[in-house]
Amino acid sequence: MERRSAESSGGRMEVSLMSSTRCSSFSPSSTWKPPVSLLPRPALLSLRSSSLCPFGPLSSSRDLLSRRHGERRVTVMSMEAGVGVMGTKLGMMTYFEPDGTVVPVTVVGFREGNIVTQVKAAATDGYDAVQVGYRRVRDRKLTKPELGHLEKAGAIPMRHLQEFRLQSVDGFEPGQRLVIEDIFKEGDLVDVSGNSIGKGFQGGIKRHNFRRGLMTHGSKSHRALGSIGAGTTPGRVYKGKKMPGRMGGTKTKIRKLKIVKIDSELRAVMIKGAVPGKPGNLLRITPAKIVGKNIPKN
Repeated sequence: MERRSAESSGGRMEVSLMSSTRCSSFSPSSTWKPPVSLLPRPALLSLRSSSLCPFGPLSSSRDLLSRRHGERRVTVMSMEAGVGVMGTKLGMMTYFEPDGTVVPVTVVGFREGNIVTQVKAAATDGYDAVQVGYRRVRDRKLTKPELGHLEKAGAIPMRHLQEFRLQSVDGFEPGQRLVIEDIFKEGDLVDVSGNSIGKGFQGGIKRHNFRRGLMTHGSKSHRALGSIGAGTTPGRVYKGKKMPGRMGGTKTKIRKLKIVKIDSELRAVMIKGAVPGKPGNLLRITPAKIVGKNIPKN
């Protein structure tokens, strides 16, 4: 066995090389760098800014793991198929088609708002997006920075601000009001997202649709979760294991729902099916994404 030392920013490290018949002719050069797989974790963390690291200077241990697997961590916002609007869920009802077909629909109303408050361009912000405000509130409900941001766009005080990332922001300007009839038509498919109804702490049967055990014939396991993994190997519970826990109360999106009717007088839209949340919940409605048709494949 041959031992070789290497100096790093975190101290002195020793790496052992097992000599064998296949590598007996190996002769370390002056530029030899220890393989990453042979270094202990403290040594890996100390090589972030060292020239000994075979991947170059690292800013964090995550960069090391990403470069080891040939990937880079890049956070990319989801691009929309078109500008959308925000609305308020009013409830569900039954709608009858002219031919008598019964359709369950969700009625979405629109309060004062849906005004463009900011237009972001790739030259100044790094991406193209339109920021839209919704639901008018009193001035005292907002902070001074929020009021200044809205006054700069010439908009009224609004509670909610959301961005819609687009391929092009041509035709949008601050203070512009978005008209529902100009964006959506009856029969269009839309994606609706919002916060789902919170269910609290629930068990595996309600949360993950598990089956219960026998209630009779001497069974001792009824609604219990059961085994959650092996014993000595691996000796732990795998991440992502379906278990009891908090259910609901998270952002949920339902895709490709059909707009059944648009009522301009009542400022309401009827969407086929159910949408997240309870009556009074804030909804985000955007044109449905269809890859290759209204958004690029890449």
